[in-house]
Amino acid sequence: MNAEKKKKKVLFLCTGNSCRSQMAEGWARHLKGDCIEPYSAGIETHGLNPIAVKVMAEAGVDISNHQSKHLKEVQDIPFDYVITVCDNARQSCPRFPGKARILHVSFEDPPRLAKEAASQEEALNCYRRVRDQIRAFVETIPTLLTDLKSRGPR
Repeated sequence: MNAEKKKKKVLFLCTGNSCRSQMAEGWARHLKGDCIEPYSAGIETHGLNPIAVKVMAEAGVDISNHQSKHLKEVQDIPFDYVITVCDNARQSCPRFPGKARILHVSFEDPPRLAKEAASQEEALNCYRRVRDQIRAFVETIPTLLTDLKSRGPR
């Protein structure tokens, strides 16, 4: 139980909580579940993107039981960090009570990228590319958060 208390509560926030923030939560739970208690939410709710579920499953991460959540559903959780994963969420990100530090990293929107795809496989590759970029970012999180903490207040 002591280890549970030491886990950092991290919220991944995007516009619709359908794709990027869901992937980030899935990766964080899968790769860093020992030190991060991940959540995801959106400024709006757009439902869980089935293609995001598919490409995460290809990588061995099951997010099929996730649900698209509105920010209001998690606003009472005392987050240590809020990470916005798209520019719209960054611009719309409200103030969080307590000690939550806000961090922004922007990932392209897979559905928007896939609209330009010439084939279904090319569309899937758009999702896979962003999935892999999010994984690479999540792998840096413990070090990144430690560096942020050492810099002092927001």
